[in-house]
This record gives sequence, C-alpha cells and structure tokens, in this order.
Amino acid sequence: MSSDTDPTTVALVTLGCARNEVDSEELAGRLQRDGFRLVADASDAEAVVVNTCGFVESAKKDSVDTLLQAAELKGDGRTKSVVAVGCMAERYGSELADSLSEADAVLGFDDYPDIAGRLRSIVAGERHEPHVPVDRRTLLPISPVERAGADVVVPGHAPAQPDLPEGLAPASGPRIVRTRLDDSPTAPLKIASGCDRRCTFCAIPAFRGSFVSRRPSDVLADARWLGANGARELFLVSENSTSYGKDLGDLRLLETLLPELAAVEGVERVRVSYLQPAETRPSLVEAMTSTPGVLPYFDLSFQHASGPLLRRMRRFGDAERFLELLGTIRDRAPAAGVRSNVIVGFPGETEDDLETLCDFLVEARLDATGVFGYSDEDGTEAASLDEKLDPDEIADRVEHVSRLVEELTDQRAADRHGEFVSVLVESVDGDVVGRAEHQGPEVDGCTLLRDSTVGGRALDVQPGATVTGRVVANDGVDLIADVVQVS
Repeated sequence: MSSDTDPTTVALVTLGCARNEVDSEELAGRLQRDGFRLVADASDAEAVVVNTCGFVESAKKDSVDTLLQAAELKGDGRTKSVVAVGCMAERYGSELADSLSEADAVLGFDDYPDIAGRLRSIVAGERHEPHVPVDRRTLLPISPVERAGADVVVPGHAPAQPDLPEGLAPASGPRIVRTRLDDSPTAPLKIASGCDRRCTFCAIPAFRGSFVSRRPSDVLADARWLGANGARELFLVSENSTSYGKDLGDLRLLETLLPELAAVEGVERVRVSYLQPAETRPSLVEAMTSTPGVLPYFDLSFQHASGPLLRRMRRFGDAERFLELLGTIRDRAPAAGVRSNVIVGFPGETEDDLETLCDFLVEARLDATGVFGYSDEDGTEAASLDEKLDPDEIADRVEHVSRLVEELTDQRAADRHGEFVSVLVESVDGDVVGRAEHQGPEVDGCTLLRDSTVGGRALDVQPGATVTGRVVANDGVDLIADVVQVS
C-alpha cells in the first residue's frame, strides 16, 4: 500500500474502438498532470478506470464483465476503487450505477475535465452522484457552423496548452493533454466527434452528440506530438471523417489537412477511417489516392446494398452506386484497400434484399468485411419498426453471409500474391509481423515477413521500421511476404 504522500496509482482499461483509445490517453494525460501515477497492470493500481463501450449488446456485456473483473481486485487490499467511464457510462449513467453496485462510480463525459478531482474523491471514499443521461445532440446548436464556440465537453478534443508539466509533450511547442499508453508505432488521432446522421439502427449520436470537428491547429499539434513520441502511422478517427470541416465552414478541409499531416516529422503514413459512402466526394478520393504519405485505404460504411432497405435504415446509396465508387477508387489506385461493415437481418429485410447484398459483396472484392446481426438498441427508431425477423433467422443469415465473406476475403488476399507491399513492422517477437498499407489496425489482418534474410544478412528490425515485401501466400486475410528491402 502507498503512503499518504505517494501518488495514487491508476490503471486505465480501454474497450471498444480507437476513438476510445484517444479518450483514454486524454484521461491519462489529465490524471498524470494532476499527480496520479499511471500503471499498466490493473492489479497494481489503487484505482481502476474502465473506459467502456456502449455500441451493441455484446460490447456492453464485455464492459460489464470487465468492470466485474476489476471489482474482484478490491479483495486483495490494494485496489480501492473501480470507476466506469466511456460510452456505456455516458449512455446509461445513474441506471448503470444502480444496477452495478460493484463499480464505485459511474462518470460521464462532463466529468472528464476534472477527472483527477473526481477520482481522488472516489478513492477517498466519497460518493459520486451519477449523471442522468441526456441526448447530447441537444447540447449543441442545430446549425453546424454555430457549434465552434459552444461550451460542451467533447472527449478527445482537449486543445493544446502551453503550461502543462514536462513529460506530457515535446520539450518545445504547445503541450498536449494526452499521454501514450503503449509504444505502438501506430496511434489513433481524433479529428472529430459525434454524428449528424440519423441512421435508424444507431444510438451513437444520442450519447456522443452532434458532429464537431477539431480545429486543424489542434489536430496538427497532436500529430506533431505523436510523431515525436514514436508514432509512425497516424490513424485518423471520428464517427464520420467525411464530414470533417463542415462546422468550420469548409467541407473540403480534410483534403487540405491530409498533406500537412503527412509532412509531420517522424510520421511516415496517414490512414483515414470511418468514411460515409454517400459523402465520399471525388476530391477526397483524389487526395487519398495521390497525396504522398496518405494511404489509399477506404473504410467505407456500406451497411447493406439494397436500396429500399438502406432507405429504411435512413441511409443513401445502393449496390450500383457503391460499385461506381469502388470503380473510381480502383481506377486511381488499383491496389487500394477497402473494408466495410454490413448489417444482416434488419427489420423488413427480404430474401431478395439478402441476395442483393451477397451479389454486391461478390462484385465489390473487399479486403475485409465485418458482418453484424441486427439487434434492437435502446432509443433507436429501428427498435420500433415492424417486420422484425426471428432471431434464429437472423443468426442463419449472419452465418450465411459470414461464410461468403470469409471465402471472398480469402480470394481477395490471394489476388495480392505477387504484389509488393510496404509493411509497417509492429512486433518482432520471434516472427516479424506488421501491416501492409491496405490493412488497418486490429481489424484487417496482418502481414508475416517470412524471409529472415536480406542480402545474406539476418533481418534486424524494430517495431516502427518499414519493410518492403513481396506477397507469396496468404492465410485468410493475413498475408505472408518475402522481404525485399528494409527502409
């Protein structure tokens, strides 16, 4: 146990998407700035902060299970407090606190600016009154261009500050309210938060709020800090990257920002994620396929391919339009990476709709596809729709589409045999493993650099190195490549 004068130890456990990773690193920066000591292992911490995910039922279950596991640590005498933050905590607030007594507190986004004060009082045994959730879209003006001056807490958007202690940022320049929680050569960089779309199946806008862009100066300051702290790939994240800049008066601001990010010292490549197909304009495709250092990688949220069913989801497009977009991308960058997610079993989905989706997936030749079975989400319009499918039927359709996707993505990876790929090395524990340009973090597979010699020398690389390889085989979406050159 620590003495009264020792800094309180805290561990952050992050669940969910890369946007949550950014939020956790901002929380870590605030805690470290205010005297807490960060530890990697929750069992070594006096306070465990779990950054929860509230996206779908399985993610919420994982969050609850993680909180319960953390609460078990309180039995060893060291861990004093377990605190829930993040999307599920914001979404359910007092309801979660009432149903999960094992958690000592549930904090919402509005608690983030004073996270250190909140946590310090919780560790001291004081009761925290959990918030009653509100639709965070109501906190900002309806007009996007009027949002810039609104005084609303947006996680991951803390501006650079000139007066932070040493250790949280480079020795010169603005200091960042963030500290890295790992030494990965890839770092998520949040460019916006929230969403203005009204997809009938999605609850995210209600607890993440309306769309808000980060100022380019803050994004660039964050990027420079990340580049100086070991990040070789910047992974741009948001709920909808194609909307970046619309609330700042320039819908093409991302096209302007990308070259500046790619020019940041220490950064070798920039990857954009979370693109809405209906908003993916030609100028953005051009910027993403022609800007040196920006990867031709398209994370396109198709969700389905049947036009009528997409209208029921309050989305735009259909198989024909989506294939035209993919054709435009591949005309400019034949080896471009494309991934997507699809929802199967949405209310009213017919056999013809399912066949349309499957036909589209065959023609689309995507590198990776996530397949999700529809389930009702609290507070969404789709939860009240008629023509619900039986859960067993949804499960059968998910299995059918998943088998098809597995076959198609294996074929797509096999199409890359013979390609030369640039691989960012991520681990050298025995095998040398990294990601090619078409492989996004966590979800798109990896590349094993099979050949252990280059010009007769043993391959001696560290994470963060860039290696050129020639693809010789694949195991599903994972590639196996012979090393050609080490940069």
